[in-house]
Amino acid sequence: MATRSVIPFGPQHPVLPEPIHLDLVVEDEKVVEAIPQIGFIHRGLEKLTQKRDYNQFVYIAERTCGICSHGHGYGYVSATEKLLGIEVPRRVDYIRDILEELTRIHSHLLWLGLLADAFGFEALFNHCWRLRENILDIFQRTCGGRIILSILVVGGLAHDIDDADLKGICDKLDSIKRDYLEIMDTMMNDMSVKSRLCGVGVISYEEATELSMVGPFAKGSGLVHDMRTTGYGAYGDLDHFEPIISTECDCYARCKVRAQEVIQSIDIIKEFVSKIPHDGIGQKSKAKVVPEGQSHVLLEQPRGEAFYYVRGNGTKFLDRFRLRTPTSQNLGGLVKALQGVDLADVPMIILTIDPCISCTER
Repeated sequence: MATRSVIPFGPQHPVLPEPIHLDLVVEDEKVVEAIPQIGFIHRGLEKLTQKRDYNQFVYIAERTCGICSHGHGYGYVSATEKLLGIEVPRRVDYIRDILEELTRIHSHLLWLGLLADAFGFEALFNHCWRLRENILDIFQRTCGGRIILSILVVGGLAHDIDDADLKGICDKLDSIKRDYLEIMDTMMNDMSVKSRLCGVGVISYEEATELSMVGPFAKGSGLVHDMRTTGYGAYGDLDHFEPIISTECDCYARCKVRAQEVIQSIDIIKEFVSKIPHDGIGQKSKAKVVPEGQSHVLLEQPRGEAFYYVRGNGTKFLDRFRLRTPTSQNLGGLVKALQGVDLADVPMIILTIDPCISCTER
């Protein structure tokens, strides 16, 4: 009879720059069970609604996570605008969604580089992060910041992005796309990459549905779930949008979904730029208080569906802000994916959910 033992994974691990901790119950080299331990970096961001008024809290929401900071600010201002009854100009919707798709490219390139680094493909890591620098340069030119953009305000944007800069973004993305396609051709067809990813960490469509998985983690199991299909913001103006899915249900499938989403995001941005209206960006909300009531929105972050909830109490401070992140939603799927795998495959499987513990623990 095999002897069971418990091996701690994290909170600091050389393959994953996130403070995630798992207790892995193993028999010989097989993982029998994975028990996540959450709570290493709790920062109390939701509690700060009591100390920062609803306009100031935009900057707190953005700092939930560096990689998807714009998305968290976008979710917060959208929920607050819904509570205040504010309808932002269409140009604002377009610019917000252009920045969100740029964030998706930034996030996926960062993740692809980390994945390559995890199995020793250092050249691919460097190339992915080299391309990612171009996206950060776009952020710096159009917003002023490379990571925390701080362009969002309740009711609109802090400043406009002129049409010349938007055209420049498209030109830069065309250049990125050419290099990116060459890199992905190498990665997705390399036999050493396939040997580490194919058939590893399998989660069936039925299991993904039962566990309510979201994002590329779910799409890799054939689950068609993407909040952009609801048409929020400017997404309803796209000629055609179809979520990218894969049916192999393994680590390779999740990698393929993210790789193809980068190309899709480039095409979406170019369509937005070609259609963007010129009606101005409006002004910052002048409301002195947030009325009593509550509202929520659902957005599609790079890692999947994210939920934002706000509740007003008739003062300038929110009574409650609640955020549910994609990683939090995917922890059940992660535990399932780790059952029965070789111990050596654990880091790769964890990476393929693209965990963001900063978002999860806030």
